[in-house]
Amino acid sequence: MAHSNSTKAVLYAFSANLGIALAKTGAAVWTGSGSMLAEAIHSYADCGNQVLLLIGMRRSARNATRKHPMGYERESYIWSMMVAFILFSVGGVFAVHEGWERYLHPHAIENANIALLVLLIAVCMEAFSLKGAFSAMAEEKGVRSLWQWFKETHSSELMVVTGEDIAALLGLVIALVTLGLAVLTGNTAFDALGSMLIGLLLIAVAIVVGSEVHSLLIGESAEDIRVNVQAYLEAQPCVLRVLNLWAINHGNSVMVAIKAELKPDMTVLNAVNEINAMERQIKQTHSRVKWIFFEIDNED
Repeated sequence: MAHSNSTKAVLYAFSANLGIALAKTGAAVWTGSGSMLAEAIHSYADCGNQVLLLIGMRRSARNATRKHPMGYERESYIWSMMVAFILFSVGGVFAVHEGWERYLHPHAIENANIALLVLLIAVCMEAFSLKGAFSAMAEEKGVRSLWQWFKETHSSELMVVTGEDIAALLGLVIALVTLGLAVLTGNTAFDALGSMLIGLLLIAVAIVVGSEVHSLLIGESAEDIRVNVQAYLEAQPCVLRVLNLWAINHGNSVMVAIKAELKPDMTVLNAVNEINAMERQIKQTHSRVKWIFFEIDNED
């Protein structure tokens, strides 16, 4: 389900960004607008990013092997990190550079009305893409705020697409305002400023997204599952105390490691039966839990 939702969101974003990129390119060539060119480059970078995300999702769905017994689900994090880097370099740094060049070497803006119309159409298409991302995340997000979901989600693809779409909408607003000011005042410096602001926005989004994906990549705790599993174990009559408990995100799956002290008078067979029953209940309650490693001990 998680991969299905992510795929839909990525395809929505790719379709919207491809149409927007072509329209922006035509408008940039026609008008000579720097901020429009920055927006076009941003949209092309987003299209490439979405292709990378699709590749990552496909590769992460491969079956486990003897060499990789836990499968390849975390590979999606690597591709998401690549997207964050591209967003930073191709999208952000290039847009800042292009804006600075436009500031140093002003270029007259022609047919500005066409550019403004294209930007308005792009806003509608980006809103469509963002709506698709919000729809895909709705079940996972639940009642959490968008920022809380962003900090806690294990779905790196949805995180990246949502971050890109929000940055794209804000970038379009910046382009509309700065291009409008350039037309009204006749000062092309506003257009150059728009390009640089869009670039700085993309760099900021890339850093935030990259930081979150990095956290997932090195092994982030599935905190909600950890808390719930600990509460469940502590409520079991056979468990004296939970000594240690890990719940680590592994793509769409979760690995749980438990160290607990059981009642000392239990036979080995009873302990095994109790542990098996608890593991079955944990997996039944938390569909993402794929592996459980349970160790009996009396000290951590």
